[in-house]
Amino acid sequence: MSQQEVQQELYVDQYTLGLVGPDQEWAGTVADGGTVKTYTPPGCWGPMVTPSFRGGHEVTRPIRVEGAEVGDAVAIHIRDVEVTSMATSTGSMAEREGAFGDDPFVDHRCPECGTTWPDSVVEGTGEDAIRCAECGANASSFGFEYGYTVAFDHENAVGITLDKEGAHELALDADEVMDIPENARQHPILLYEPDGMPGTLGRLRPFIGNIGTTPPVTMPDSHNAGDFGQNLIGADHDYGVETEADLELRTDGHMDVPEVRAGATLICPVVVDGGGVYVGDLHANQGDGELSLHTTDVSGTVTMDVEVIEDVDLGGPVLLPNEEDLPFISAPYTDEEVAAGDDLGDEHGVDVDTDAAPIQVIGSGATVNDATQNAFDRAGTLLGMEEGEVRARCTFSGGVQIGRLPGVVQLDMLVPMEVLADAGLDDAAREQYGL
Repeated sequence: MSQQEVQQELYVDQYTLGLVGPDQEWAGTVADGGTVKTYTPPGCWGPMVTPSFRGGHEVTRPIRVEGAEVGDAVAIHIRDVEVTSMATSTGSMAEREGAFGDDPFVDHRCPECGTTWPDSVVEGTGEDAIRCAECGANASSFGFEYGYTVAFDHENAVGITLDKEGAHELALDADEVMDIPENARQHPILLYEPDGMPGTLGRLRPFIGNIGTTPPVTMPDSHNAGDFGQNLIGADHDYGVETEADLELRTDGHMDVPEVRAGATLICPVVVDGGGVYVGDLHANQGDGELSLHTTDVSGTVTMDVEVIEDVDLGGPVLLPNEEDLPFISAPYTDEEVAAGDDLGDEHGVDVDTDAAPIQVIGSGATVNDATQNAFDRAGTLLGMEEGEVRARCTFSGGVQIGRLPGVVQLDMLVPMEVLADAGLDDAAREQYGL
């Protein structure tokens, strides 16, 4: 089948080896207004401990969207996210000295024979299980500083952490338990069998950690963000960049924002013709900030509709979350609030603009403050507002939320609909919130 053949429904189960960029092979072409279903392997930990990977995730090959041209945007309407793993392991990481050069997520090398990005084999279980195919040494760049294993209930509503015996039992059948897809090339992290905080109960709500459009340069998929991307500056490997300005080419697909879940709409800039939408790094749950830098990585399926929005000046992604996921202050006005606002306007002789909708502008940077400034800059350009007005609106009817530490945020704003119309986002906002 030709990759240029336009399909109304496109199924994707082919992945990159940890990279995003214009040189990656296309997965296919979906119609403007068509549907994509992806089947993705786990994100962070599996690729992190598999030394042949060039980045910290295993995302889908890029998807061409019919008619998407540079300067447009693609609206991704997330219809469903289904977890297919039965368990996973995660935690905070410890780097293994000698198993990498400048960057343990990217610059892998065998600590014994020096082979770069070596092929590897599995011998047994535990943190010594992943071995260099050339010399047999432990070739993984990471172990756990503190790790735990989580088993999910059949409805994926809750998970519990396991003890040593339970974690070991799952490690013996790690590929099947984690549902590693046939075309994936990672080792399952359940092999490490960590057993911290056994018997802890947690709520699950799956979402997508890495989703967006293809950047115009090749970079590690986990570093397509302003915080992780800092590790590329001055790096002496194939994907290093020279300055902070070089990171402006990122598209911030790696967000780890829990609100990027079923029911949400994500609007992404098109910076290569076709858009190159990609998906990966599904999580079973995560608290705001992802304070361990990692969470419950899982295999799963995503169903989404894609739609081209022409001529939208996006510096990065804009999220329209489910209404229930919005902060109280930035939710759409209720009928009662509109009536009260109109009455108050009459009392004070001012016209009240009650036709407004919420958006969340994604910002990223080296720190949370840098990420917030990045979001201010993007919002100002998108909405034609000076920074003072952006700050004022975000203080009075919005705010900022932390997607991931050290530097991904969501800048909340209630925006007048006429301003969203000028920006080309009014139809998407009205559809999302039934306005």
